[in-house]
Amino acid sequence: MIWLWIALAILALIVISKSVYVIRQYERGVVETFGKYTRTAQPGLTLVIPFFQNLIRVDVRETVLDVAPQEVITKDNAMVTVDAVVYYEVTDPVKRIYNVTDFRMAAIKLAQTNLRNIVGDMELDEALTSREIINSQLRQVLDDATDKWGVRVTRVELQAIEPPRDIVEAMSRQMKAERDKRAMILEAEGTRQSAILTAEGNKQARVLEAEGEAEAIRKVADAQKYREIAVAEGQAQAIRTVFAGIHDGGPTHDLLAYKYLEALQSIANGKATKVFLPLEATGILAGISAAGMAFRETAEGGEERPQA
Repeated sequence: MIWLWIALAILALIVISKSVYVIRQYERGVVETFGKYTRTAQPGLTLVIPFFQNLIRVDVRETVLDVAPQEVITKDNAMVTVDAVVYYEVTDPVKRIYNVTDFRMAAIKLAQTNLRNIVGDMELDEALTSREIINSQLRQVLDDATDKWGVRVTRVELQAIEPPRDIVEAMSRQMKAERDKRAMILEAEGTRQSAILTAEGNKQARVLEAEGEAEAIRKVADAQKYREIAVAEGQAQAIRTVFAGIHDGGPTHDLLAYKYLEALQSIANGKATKVFLPLEATGILAGISAAGMAFRETAEGGEERPQA
């Protein structure tokens, strides 16, 4: 009798374990009755009929799918190695279970095939600089293809696009040559700008120097002009003063003759061998001669009078 109760207890435990399921928040349960889909169990406690119904758990969290590296020939016949990762989430557990046998294998093969098609339509340089375009196109293709499997592809990321070593070395040399070219252009531009600035500076210096010299010459000329004007005005004033003094003094011919004689004496004391006299001097000399003769006649008449 005891063994019967033990057997019934074990049977009850088996029945309970087969009939009571706990569905977690990130899971959905697909319930089958005699192999046919019955319902989808939501998170929480779920009861099924043991031995008649079966429950399949489906994880609906976002999952990453690693696409193995593969060699792809680009449009310009360059061989590159490409690998990517695909992020997806289950939107319909029923389709995920019944519409595809091995979703991971199917998704990997689909991603590899479309990755070859997308990269193969691009040239090497375009493929290396168009990661976002490749990601977007591959995600769109995978999302459309996996919709009937109850899966939504959220994003696709290329991990690497690696060209062959010889192409990498050639690209490195090209990049170095381009950088050297830009450096030489910048250096030449700097030298040119420096020469222009130096020439402009020299030009400005010469212009300022010339303007300074011109200003100095102008000031010297103005000073010389002022000095000559002052000297001329002084001489004119002196001549006017002398002339006025002569007129005010009322000079006689005898005085003028005497002054001429003094002037002639000064001229005769010079080193000149020839002396030019003005025309007016001849008349004055004639007056002097007449005055001398008159003086002699007066003297002679004075001497004769005593004899008489």
